Amino acid sequence: MKFPESWLREHVTVAASRDQLSARLTAIGLEVEDAQVLGEGLDGVVVAEILSCEKHPEADRLQVCQVATGAGTVQIVCGAPNARPGLKAPLATVGANLPGGIAIKAAKLRGVESQGMLCSAKELGVDADASGLLELPADAPVGQGIAAYLGLPDACFELKLTPNRADCFSVRGVAFDVAAALGAQVNALQIPEASVASEAALPVDLQAGADCPRYCGRVIEGLDPAARTPLWLAERLRRAGLRPISPLVDITNYVMLELGQPMHAFDADRLAGPIGVRRARAGETLKLLDEREVALDEGFLAITDADRVVALAGVMGGWDTRVTEGTTRVFLESAHFAPSVIIGRARRIGLHTDASHRFERGVDPQLPRYALERATALVQQVMGGRAGAITETTLPAHLPQPAPVALRRARLARVLGLSVPDAEVERILRALGMQVSATAEGWSVLPPTRRFDIAIEEDLIEEVARIHGYDAIPTTTPTGEVRLVAPSEARVADAVLRRQLVAHDFVEAINYAFLDAGSLAAWQLQDGAVALANPLTAELGVMRTSLLPGLVSALARNRARQQSRVRLFELGRVFHLAAGAPNETPRIAAVACGPAVAEQWSAEAREVDFFDLKAQVEGLLALAGARAEFRPDDRPFGHPGRSASVWRDGAMIGWVGHLHPGLAKALDLDGEVVGFELDLAAVAGRAVPRAGELSRFPSVRRDIALVVPESTPWAALEASLRTALGGLLREVRLFDRYVGPGLDSGSKSLAMGLILQDVSRTLTDRDADQAVATALEALARDCGARLRS
Repeated sequence: MKFPESWLREHVTVAASRDQLSARLTAIGLEVEDAQVLGEGLDGVVVAEILSCEKHPEADRLQVCQVATGAGTVQIVCGAPNARPGLKAPLATVGANLPGGIAIKAAKLRGVESQGMLCSAKELGVDADASGLLELPADAPVGQGIAAYLGLPDACFELKLTPNRADCFSVRGVAFDVAAALGAQVNALQIPEASVASEAALPVDLQAGADCPRYCGRVIEGLDPAARTPLWLAERLRRAGLRPISPLVDITNYVMLELGQPMHAFDADRLAGPIGVRRARAGETLKLLDEREVALDEGFLAITDADRVVALAGVMGGWDTRVTEGTTRVFLESAHFAPSVIIGRARRIGLHTDASHRFERGVDPQLPRYALERATALVQQVMGGRAGAITETTLPAHLPQPAPVALRRARLARVLGLSVPDAEVERILRALGMQVSATAEGWSVLPPTRRFDIAIEEDLIEEVARIHGYDAIPTTTPTGEVRLVAPSEARVADAVLRRQLVAHDFVEAINYAFLDAGSLAAWQLQDGAVALANPLTAELGVMRTSLLPGLVSALARNRARQQSRVRLFELGRVFHLAAGAPNETPRIAAVACGPAVAEQWSAEAREVDFFDLKAQVEGLLALAGARAEFRPDDRPFGHPGRSASVWRDGAMIGWVGHLHPGLAKALDLDGEVVGFELDLAAVAGRAVPRAGELSRFPSVRRDIALVVPESTPWAALEASLRTALGGLLREVRLFDRYVGPGLDSGSKSLAMGLILQDVSRTLTDRDADQAVATALEALARDCGARLRS
């Protein structure tokens, strides 16, 4: 936000010097990025008029001018291309010292005497334009000091604003903060309603609901096309960083800078009406003011004339309805557009306009009519004309309404570390334009409609802190005391899980929580994905529903860089829509490819497989004293028959297995990729450890070999054994698996050792035999198993 100091002081009267004002703006959070002083040291520079111009006898590009100074006539040799008889321009007389150290002396240029110098804006230090003389209006008083005539010296303040302070993208918005900080009041800006002298009007039809809940428009007829932007207005625009263009365009820019309401001027003779506001339709196009033609879709909000798109709401007007130097009838638009429908739209078509910059951050919904009256007054002041009635269309149900926010006295003191007097708190809040009423615990505060950033108590505390002064808040030196919190025994710490995986050659990765929607679709994990309203890039448009796509993508990049053995893991959150709202779930996941062990001489080389990652899952759960159960799984991204769901205590907690060959091919992965993903809460949760009695009696081992159907998983056999034998079974060890001759087709032989032990007595052979018999009976009943002969 750039503006001249003189304009700000017109809205708020303060005694602070320029340096004090600059320092105070920065102190209250409106950082002054640059403060450029304009027009200092212009003594001896006056308004002059060129009476005649003759070609220099010795130089083609120079002219010998006779110039009236108000105290006589002097001869000036000038090389400016726009020097001409009748032009009024600044003249630096002999003895003047211009900014930049230029001292003006009488001189001879190619043998012709010159008694001073006609000046450009750059030579005066008021603008960067050095293309020619600074042209002054025809009514400029000859002989008046140029500093007094242009309102110099002045300064241009450029503020570096944070996105939440949309209200400060206007001079009047900044004035409220200055008034609060320096104990002043914002000067009243009296804008009388224009008298209606024309019946011309265009009806307005709002079809976009909350996207545009308020639209104001007015037709002004009988404008003087020969009118020019007055010097005072042009200078303010120039000092605010905008180049004057034409009266109508300059006035809408002036109102935007002064009040913060972007406006647009249409040539009313090029409109048929009615004016409409709706979402654009796919296939529609619009030629913009910069003469580019852009393709539109449903994401853009369009201004229409008899259903013909004539402007992009909140971004830029259209070429066909632009105002020109011959415009005599204008339709002024002043509307409120919701930030959500403007955010990112300008960037999509390669633009960034002053209007979109403001509408993206939020513009006061109560401002359109007020700004339209201000623009009308300026138009009639500069160009004359007859104003029609304002056509205002409003959808009250969709207009944003500020809600009262409670500010507690005790909370304010606790957060700031000091007690701010009640009277000072109320002064600050009222000076910022808020309505304040006292309550038993503090205050109830209703923020103005321009303050979109005031929603909770902490927002009000911040306002009090920055205006009262951060330097007034006491500095408390840390004591060095650290509150020790005992870690919960009911949870395995994340650091312990990390160390477990790192100890097995896994490297931790940190991936973006955003993904390309196409990537999730390739994994068939797009159900319940949370789409971003304003993604950083098209490739980061949705929140991840799984950690695996990001990990596998990182693995692929490592493989592409000649890393044959890659083992990565990540602890992070995934996001799903639940009951219409995003839900976060912490998870832990890992992927691996390449050799199972690093290259060495003592072990036979083999590729990592399902059982390697299954062992990692079992190891993580063992940290919590839990056992994992694995069941066949048919997820679309998993390899059929080589992946499984992971269960704990009867609840599914994740997945482990090989990636589907089709997915691996689509991701351009060579070789097998194995991974797992588990809910972190289910992995880390554990029962509080309790001391148990150790048996003083020896254990007994019995080995059995069973024939079971090939489809029967080991987990089912183990579960049947533990249910049948209860606490008597200390451990079961699977030590052999056989498939081949001697067995029926579709069967397999599993040999296992049963470790039996009792805490109260020594088991006899009869006890062990009875336990084996009970186990065989249960296995036959539950799993169709029989003892191998």
